[in-house]
Amino acid sequence: MKILVTGAAGFIGYHSSLRLLGDAHEIVGIDNLNDYYDVRLKHARLAQLEGRPGFSFLKLDLADRDGMAALFREHGFDLVLHLGAQAGVRYSLENPFAYVDSNLTGALTVLEGCRHNGVKHLVFASSSSVYGANARLPFSVDDRVDTPVSLYAATKKADEMMCHAYAHLYRFPITSLRFFTVYGPWGRPDMAYFKFADAITAGKPIDVYNHGDMKRDFTYIDDVVDGIQSIVAAEPAALADPVPHRIYNLGHNHPERLLDMITLLEAQLGRRAEKRMLPMQPGDVYATYADIDRTQLDHGFAPRTDLATGLERFARWYRDFYPVEQPQTSDAALQPL
Repeated sequence: MKILVTGAAGFIGYHSSLRLLGDAHEIVGIDNLNDYYDVRLKHARLAQLEGRPGFSFLKLDLADRDGMAALFREHGFDLVLHLGAQAGVRYSLENPFAYVDSNLTGALTVLEGCRHNGVKHLVFASSSSVYGANARLPFSVDDRVDTPVSLYAATKKADEMMCHAYAHLYRFPITSLRFFTVYGPWGRPDMAYFKFADAITAGKPIDVYNHGDMKRDFTYIDDVVDGIQSIVAAEPAALADPVPHRIYNLGHNHPERLLDMITLLEAQLGRRAEKRMLPMQPGDVYATYADIDRTQLDHGFAPRTDLATGLERFARWYRDFYPVEQPQTSDAALQPL
């Protein structure tokens, strides 16, 4: 298939493109390469993709209506994997218009491109953030999600609603994927585990919100890409529905305590973290926990990577990408206090 991957220089976009190229798909990747985080990391990801048979890249902003329309007309994509977005809960408090431009206008240019150019399947990246203030755990795709606690979450919920409307009006299948705290090599530096690694290796304190009393359904990148690969390869399950739009959770289905994650990361980096215990940040939620029954039933989704293994792989990549002198620290010194 000929596949458009938006956000191809991003964390999930890079790993997904690499996997789909291995399946002999033709990939056209786009990204605006903005400076939300270190652009050198985005270029380094792209360097791993460029030159591979079947891959081409175009620097393009999702909000560029004319550019996006021309892209769709030129290429005649079979499938679109829409991963490009302005990510981050806390940044949405600082720069809200970036979320409207990328997540709302950008989603609309993709939907319009699919509508007018015969795209057979749109796979769209949503987020577990849409569950917002839901108190019921685990989070099910059947739950109401009308209590967002951040603008980022509100834009992702709005995107899902636009997907539903387009699937209803124009009868092309759309699959929305709610990702749960994806982590691993080549990850996003704004994510907590990555920021902790930066601070720990630099000998600086880490900020631990809600005094560490938080849980996250950490989901390793390879498991997420397994799910994406299965959905891309299959006939869209939504074709059987009155409105051809289905939503799936892609999570590990096993939430971990934030303090346990920090302990595991300390062990992998060989250093103890100085912790600054802080209150809950605006836009944060206490816990995330994915109900993946529907994803398992429809697509055989079965995450395999436990947090200790995933963090070990991340730490190995991190030490290679950001060489730092590693102190000799005994295992006893790394035991929890």
